[in-house]
Amino acid sequence: MRKIYWLVFVGTLIAGIIWFWPEQDQEIRTSVSVAEAMGGGDDEGYLRATGPREFIFPDDHGPHPGFRTEWWYYTGNVFTEEGRQFGYQFTIFRSQMSPPDTTSGDEAFSEDWNTDQLYLGHFAISDVENEDHVFEERYSRGAAGLAGAQVEPYRIWLEDWEILRVDTENADDKNFTVRVTAEMGTGSKIDFTITPAKPLVLQGEEGYDKKGAEEGNASYYLAFTRMNTEGFITKDGEEYQVSGSSWMDHEWSTSALDESQEGWDWFSLQLSNGYDLMYYQLRNADGSVSEFTTGSFIDPDGNKTIINPEDVELDVLDTWESPHSRSVYPSQWNIKIPKFDLELELVTLFPDQEMDVSVRYFEGTLGISGEMNEQQIRGNGFIEMTGYEED
Repeated sequence: MRKIYWLVFVGTLIAGIIWFWPEQDQEIRTSVSVAEAMGGGDDEGYLRATGPREFIFPDDHGPHPGFRTEWWYYTGNVFTEEGRQFGYQFTIFRSQMSPPDTTSGDEAFSEDWNTDQLYLGHFAISDVENEDHVFEERYSRGAAGLAGAQVEPYRIWLEDWEILRVDTENADDKNFTVRVTAEMGTGSKIDFTITPAKPLVLQGEEGYDKKGAEEGNASYYLAFTRMNTEGFITKDGEEYQVSGSSWMDHEWSTSALDESQEGWDWFSLQLSNGYDLMYYQLRNADGSVSEFTTGSFIDPDGNKTIINPEDVELDVLDTWESPHSRSVYPSQWNIKIPKFDLELELVTLFPDQEMDVSVRYFEGTLGISGEMNEQQIRGNGFIEMTGYEED
């Protein structure tokens, strides 16, 4: 994804199961690899990301039916007044089951059950003090009010999980505040007001993010790399008032990754000097780094500089073996970007932040320390890792 590129294909996989499953509340427990989930399929008839385009707001913050997959992704690190830290992930995925030219409608929301739009949600909380990671997955048809995405009024939802626009004095149709609310069956929940602290970033080539050699093997990718976050988080029956910073990605696409690509490591870093760093390293099956690896460096005013793989030295310093899946994930890294005089040490704040959902992956909070321009800096971030399944 950028960031969670393969998960939406997982969403498509799950959506297909829901579509033909006799009982919608039937438990779905699949165990497939990232490569299987990214297998692609017949893309004929779907819209594809084939080059840069003009973005129109608020429309492009909403859904893009006709593209097979889309997601609205939030991660963040928040703190109580006493300094207790929580990380969170909240993502809603939209999957289109049929090309728009083969269905009676490609709308993102339907009043009845006749829809080809399916929605998948992932929600997780990382309790750093207790080294406890809780998560939940849910899915539903984009029909009968169960799930959907719309622009007027701006709302993305899956049952009672919701992203809702909140109008404020200085808001505009490109940069506006949202309220994000979600609750797990266990009672863990978030209720956050999230406001952009920097302008919207168009990742890749002005929002066109190419991930492979074939035409259309790309996404349209928008991001808010730093968002002020305030509200409440509830865990283990206790409610905490918190504040901190979030990161938001919105992507839509149709095509899968190249056959030679087996996974990636995606970093979103917010540094204490006001800079933000996004970097995803696509890993090929032979162990090499894909030429389509990329990233961006965002200065305190929101100006973006593209990062190429030759700009970055990324070394794994330590690993962690999951007791759940036996997958071995990196847990500590050193990253150097000489052109910015930047060197950082990154470490997962506790190891077990694996998402044991329809497809296992790692999504966890990071601690950051290092130097930039010979000045000490710190920070917080998130790491997403795929393709580490046990052989």
